[in-house]
Order: sequence, then C-alpha cells, then structure tokens
Amino acid sequence: MKAKRAPLLIAIVGGSGAGKSWLAEQLQKKLGKTAARISLDDFYLDRSHLSPRRRALINFDHPRAIDWVSLEKVLQDCRAGRATRVPQYDFKTHSRRTGTAVLSPKPVILIDGLWLLRRASLRRMFGVRIFIDCPTKLRLSRRLARDLLSRGRERASVDHQFWKMVEPMNIQYVVAQARWAHILLKAPIKKTDVSHLAGQIRQQVK
Repeated sequence: MKAKRAPLLIAIVGGSGAGKSWLAEQLQKKLGKTAARISLDDFYLDRSHLSPRRRALINFDHPRAIDWVSLEKVLQDCRAGRATRVPQYDFKTHSRRTGTAVLSPKPVILIDGLWLLRRASLRRMFGVRIFIDCPTKLRLSRRLARDLLSRGRERASVDHQFWKMVEPMNIQYVVAQARWAHILLKAPIKKTDVSHLAGQIRQQVK
C-alpha cells in the first residue's frame, strides 16, 4: 500500500504590511479545498493577566512575543496529517480569545508570519519558503489602513509605533530571513505572480 504523502507546509514571510496575509488568502482561494491557512499572529502570548496599560508597553514586534512551543506542536500535527487546535488572538485586548479553532488536515498548509524562518527547527518543516520584499513606505501605508480599520488604533499611535518599534525590529529580525527563502517576491505582488505560484504548488503536491 502506498504511504500517504505528508502535507506541504508553505511559509510566507516578510515585514509588517508586506502582504503576507493577502498572499496567503489569494493562494488559498486559488488552491481551493486542498489548502488550509494558519497565521503566526494567533500565536502571540496571552497577556490577559496584565493590566491594559502594561499590555500597551509590550514590544509585539520582537520574536519573543510569540508562543513558539504551541506553534511547533501545531506544525508537527499538520505534518503528521492530524487535526490540531489553533489559538485565536484578539489584537484589541492583546489576549487570547476563549476557545480554539480546529484545523483539519489538508494537502497544503499556508502559514504567514514575521519570523517563521528564524528558527532552524521550524524552518526545516517548510517545503516552500516565500519571502516578500516590500518598500518601507508601502508597508507603513498598509499598516495604517489595517490598524485604523480593524484594530481600533489612532493614526498618531500607529505611526509612532512603526518608527519606534516595527521598523527597527524589521531590520534586526525580519529582513535577514530572505537568505533562507526558496522564492523571493517583490511587492506589490501581481495577480500573475499569484497564479504562477499556485501552479507551482499544485505541481509539487501531485
């Protein structure tokens, strides 16, 4: 009997506002029922035990803000073809929501996040590693649009955080990961790029 093929894990990495979530969403649409999606954003450590004032002072653009143990377990479950439970994070309160989401096994698992390629133990799990290179001004404009609309932030606060924390952390921890990528994409990403990439993934999972 032929052994069942392990799911293909795909890492999508880049700076904040580079278009990671957008690319993951577009690829999932192209791949249809064969693909599932996870975001590193849901693996931020729970801060519900801290006061709102202390939560606001945390540097969420540093890799230590992530629950790496939980992420590694979820990815191991995915590779083994097991259903797994994924935490859900609320950025407005900087805490985890009650309950988890169940992720069922799929041939392709898309994972987007800032630092997926920094740890060798995680990096080895990804059959495809994508890095998005995006200009700073474009990333800032996208982050402003996202945080003002969906995270209840004020413009001055978002702008201040970007230049004080986001961009310095991007230079220190995100940019260097491009060296471990199999595929380097320049932003803004074209629809033809997405279609070509989806075709490559289909061929790989056949």
